[in-house]
Amino acid sequence: MNGKDVLVLGAARSGICSAGLLLRNHAKVTVYDQNTKIDRDTFYSNFDPEKYPDLKERLTLVLGDFPEDIIVGKAIAVISPGIPLDLDFVKKIEAAGIPLWGEIELAAHFNKGRVAAITGTNGKTTTTTLVGEIFKAFKPDSLVVGNIGIPFTGDADSTHEGQLISAEISSFQMQTTYTFHPEVSALLNLTPDHLNRHITFENYADAKMRVTMNQTPENYFVVNYDDPETRKRGEALKTVHVIWFSRLAEPEDGVFVRDGWVILRNSEGEKKILPLSEIQILGSHNVENVLAATAITWYMGVPAEVIRETVKNFKGVEHRIEYTRTVRGVKYYNDSKGTNPDAAIKAIQAMQTPTLLIGGGYNKHNEYDEWIKAFDGKVRYLVLLGETAQAIEDTARKLGFNNVIRVASLEEAVKKCYELAEEGDSVLLSPACASWDMFKDFEQRGRLFKEYVNALED
Repeated sequence: MNGKDVLVLGAARSGICSAGLLLRNHAKVTVYDQNTKIDRDTFYSNFDPEKYPDLKERLTLVLGDFPEDIIVGKAIAVISPGIPLDLDFVKKIEAAGIPLWGEIELAAHFNKGRVAAITGTNGKTTTTTLVGEIFKAFKPDSLVVGNIGIPFTGDADSTHEGQLISAEISSFQMQTTYTFHPEVSALLNLTPDHLNRHITFENYADAKMRVTMNQTPENYFVVNYDDPETRKRGEALKTVHVIWFSRLAEPEDGVFVRDGWVILRNSEGEKKILPLSEIQILGSHNVENVLAATAITWYMGVPAEVIRETVKNFKGVEHRIEYTRTVRGVKYYNDSKGTNPDAAIKAIQAMQTPTLLIGGGYNKHNEYDEWIKAFDGKVRYLVLLGETAQAIEDTARKLGFNNVIRVASLEEAVKKCYELAEEGDSVLLSPACASWDMFKDFEQRGRLFKEYVNALED
């Protein structure tokens, strides 16, 4: 990138990391964002002037309306994953013949490490975190990057050969990758999500499948055998070595469950990895995450004993069926990461007691029928907030569930559950919706939930 003039689209975390990577590698960078409320001093404070004494000459921030001349002389444009590709200014960049890279594509041009790339509708964060923990137990300098909170561009140019990297990859990120080549990739599951952006399920699934597009028969694609959508796509692939994981079957080449054990089978035979009783994270979906993580790390060269010991000690991730506190005999769980109906179904299935459920949020044009049906007598009250509250209530009442309460805020939702819950119940925040209508992100929503729960009187 030495001396190249690069346009970065988006001035939030992704754009800042991409700009930093480019500046470290001697590019001239223009960052553009439509948001005129961004504070320029705060933005520039992300870049150490001691590292970049010529920062003001090499980094320009442009806010507001898209100026036509901003693209003149640009070698590439790096787009943040939150920016839809059908916006007018993005189309103008493409029409000008400027290559449009995502942050993963940019990182791939600098990375020297060995990447395991993990995608799917649900379970990505848990699986990516667990894979990262297993990698670190084997090689302490391993990294966890991607859509998990640490952009790959933040570390890509400091990686080294042989370094193990666990990367969570979203469908938005995959839309703008072209040369990205993970050694092992994984597709955990596929259910409709982000249709406000992808429009159709097929478009969404195609974006996910791009994770395999540069893999060869020497690489591995870890796929959910039990999910019909992932299975048919895995069976159609001929260019990569497919490794299955399954809770319900025993595929010839893969990782599965038999007699209470996680078993790995390949052409050399079978190996017991660990008993299910040693898995601490709740729910059958988390068994699937462990199966996937086992396959991913085994085929990245991690010994079975390292996998077992790490899984035994893994307590899960923040915001994913995260136990928060017990108040007056009622357990509170934070599942703010449950941002679509399928993820929220898995959280309900993991509950072992009568449950008061907090749901609702930003509208991604999902349907809620299967989520409501999954209550199966377990949910005592459904407490709703956010812009989807009416649509979810209509669906619930249509299906005969009438214990619906509407609230104006998350704090009110927690207080209402506190009033209604009985000893032995659980209160679960699992919204089945994104957070952007009322919160910065699902992390903020989850942390506020925990703050409100911790403020309750015991």
